[in-house]
Amino acid sequence: MSRQIRTSAKAVIIKNGKLLAIKLNDGKEEWYILPGGGQDDEEILPQTVEREVKEEVEVEVKCKDLLFVIEGVHGESFHRIDLVFLCDYIGKATNANLHSDTNQIGFDWLDLSVLNRLPLYPSKLRRPIMNFYEGKEYTNYLGNEEIGDPECLE
Repeated sequence: MSRQIRTSAKAVIIKNGKLLAIKLNDGKEEWYILPGGGQDDEEILPQTVEREVKEEVEVEVKCKDLLFVIEGVHGESFHRIDLVFLCDYIGKATNANLHSDTNQIGFDWLDLSVLNRLPLYPSKLRRPIMNFYEGKEYTNYLGNEEIGDPECLE
């Protein structure tokens, strides 16, 4: 069986000790994901992340360095590769063409000092984002996160 590989560009946007995240609710629970999404044909990754952030949370950003790579090999109809970029917050976007994610109910600024205990997914991103923010050593390639992996709460 052949499965497509989907490249996704995600944004780490930090402002005043907080991380911008999309808030989702499926009717049973609420959780967060980083803004960003799938790369279009003939679009380079920085363009993808800047466009997706504008469409999902009405925020203008400037894409900077690649921070993390994380994969999702199982649980979806495709093999997902998330490339997570540090982005500078520019401000509220004007004339944004909004396209909300499935189950998106808004967005929040999450406190980075307790990010490891918040429902941000993939959970393997929580501690590395905190370590980056705190100036500590962190790993760039985070591997695969399976559905049902233990929560990252340390």
